Amino acid sequence: MALFMMNRYLGEEEEDSESSRESRSKALLAKLQEQVKAREQQSVSNTADEEDDRQGDVKEQKKRKRERQETEGAQRKTKKSKDVKKTDPDDEAASSTKKKKKRKALTSENESVTTGDNGSDHEQAVEITETSESDPEESKKTEKAVDPQIDQFQAEEENSTSQTSFHILGGFKEKAVQKVRRVLPQWLAQPDVIQRDMKNNLIPISQVPGICPILLKKLEANGIQSFFPVQAEVIPAILDSVGSGLLLGPGGYRPRDICVSAPTGSGKTLAFVIPVVQALSKRLVREVRALAVLPTKELAQQVSKVFSSYTKGSSLKVVMIAGQKSFAAEQAVLSENRGGVSHSLADIVVATPGRLVDHINKNNNFSLQHLRFLIIDEADRMIDSMHQSWLSQMTKAVYKSPGDTQTSFFRRTVPGPITVASLSPPQIPLQKLLFSATLTQNPEKLQLLDLHQPRLFSSTHTFSETPTQSQDTFNFPQGLSEYYVSCTLSNKPLIILHFLLRLKFSPALCFTNSREGAHRLYLLVKLFGGVEVAEFSSRLSPSERKKTLKDFEQGKIPMLICTDAAARGIDINGVKCVINYDAPQYIRTYIHRVGRTARAGKAGLAFTFLLKVQETRFLQMVSDAGSPGIKRQLVQPGSLKGMEARYEQTLAELGKAVKEENARKRF
Repeated sequence: MALFMMNRYLGEEEEDSESSRESRSKALLAKLQEQVKAREQQSVSNTADEEDDRQGDVKEQKKRKRERQETEGAQRKTKKSKDVKKTDPDDEAASSTKKKKKRKALTSENESVTTGDNGSDHEQAVEITETSESDPEESKKTEKAVDPQIDQFQAEEENSTSQTSFHILGGFKEKAVQKVRRVLPQWLAQPDVIQRDMKNNLIPISQVPGICPILLKKLEANGIQSFFPVQAEVIPAILDSVGSGLLLGPGGYRPRDICVSAPTGSGKTLAFVIPVVQALSKRLVREVRALAVLPTKELAQQVSKVFSSYTKGSSLKVVMIAGQKSFAAEQAVLSENRGGVSHSLADIVVATPGRLVDHINKNNNFSLQHLRFLIIDEADRMIDSMHQSWLSQMTKAVYKSPGDTQTSFFRRTVPGPITVASLSPPQIPLQKLLFSATLTQNPEKLQLLDLHQPRLFSSTHTFSETPTQSQDTFNFPQGLSEYYVSCTLSNKPLIILHFLLRLKFSPALCFTNSREGAHRLYLLVKLFGGVEVAEFSSRLSPSERKKTLKDFEQGKIPMLICTDAAARGIDINGVKCVINYDAPQYIRTYIHRVGRTARAGKAGLAFTFLLKVQETRFLQMVSDAGSPGIKRQLVQPGSLKGMEARYEQTLAELGKAVKEENARKRF
């Protein structure tokens, strides 16, 4: 058969001798072997070139696919070779060469190709090899067109991969973060709403139920004819909780705690003074039954003064323990020993947290076992200072085991779940009254106070359903006009002097963020001259601070340069202007500062000095807090020129004065 194919290749039709056939066959075989070697060398060189162009980051998964495809291609070729018709020696040699070339091409380029016609095998092999070298995408298309079984294999392998338990990481796309909408307890989300407009919602004192005639006369004697909305709502609520007496709450149960959030200057102090004084007026034995805790000495003094004005002429005694007197002097006015037994001299105690803790730990005669009302004024600040643990120590003192001299009727235990056993025998309930202009809505912070079924009266908070709300919204004083002044570090003191000397903004409170800053500004204005100014900060002793506030209220001092010690709750009559020399960092600080003016519905101005880098953040903070609108106040540079020469001279004098003070501190 082989000789027949070779004769046909040479075109010979007659039969030759046996020897001539063998010689010709050997010659043809030698010639074919040379052609095969030449083609193999060419294929090897092409394969080497192709391998040089390959990328080095081929994945392990592709390699496994290539090996499977090569195996299947070889199996298909083996099957097909059995059905091929007889061909001449050149075709057979060309076919073997083509198979070798295909295997190498498949290994290098991941191509599996089969052909249909015998006569064009060589041409198709060369054409496909060139396509895979020039265009990989075209090679993939050819592979899909020629071998549909590979597509099926790839689809099956992809399906098996997707069904595995491994998570295939893809591109990291930025996803929108879902805003979490806060969910408040019902008592916070649905408070008892207080009218915000104080001027148009005044209620005559005679129309508020429950107030005794004695207190009505004292209110009229103090010039109070009408109550503000917060007073008209809160006073009856507290009086209802003592309708059954001091020893029992309504229906024999523990009374609800009360929280009040109302703007500065809305009359919160009188809202707890009137009902507490009326409730304690029926007491028979003098014991500490009301405790008011305040953050600063000045505020404690102010509240003590209001209590004293409405207990005057009665048997009730008010005592203040705020550190303005020595510990021994405070101890003497709190209790006394008669016949070896300690007796309380106070019905109402007004204290600061630090001094209160001192008396609880060091004064054995100071007893809170009969305490009925705990009043926490400026509650948001008192919560922030809870690290002093004053509340926990006070609670231990309230529920302290009594001595042998006391009857079992007055024993008190820490309240737990309401059961028949817990209600027998009855005990004096402890009711908490919280007041603040910026009461927090954070349940975690309020939980520190251990409130019992609290009831909230609010005119400042609004609960928004939108998830973009980033902070609480407060109600600003009605008569307040807000402005901001763009300035630089160099001209801020000049603008202060301009406001005082030329615009006559007095009396005015000027706030700084530190006592050092307040002292330097005080020295600068004092050295500049032309206006009387005073300093109010913790640098001064309590007596000096008291005298300074008194002079300011009497109009002797047109400007008071102070720290935030004067920003909390202090009622200074006649303040027309508040100047934030240093911009406050927090919205609550800003609200308490500007709340020193525009009190009780009166008009007031507030100016805030802002550097360029502070404007955007501050204006956004005030706007988010519910400010009705803050306007820009322009100060013309020409209006400051007349003071620049004197200002430069004053700066030199200030440097000398500061050096002298520092030198005195060293000795």
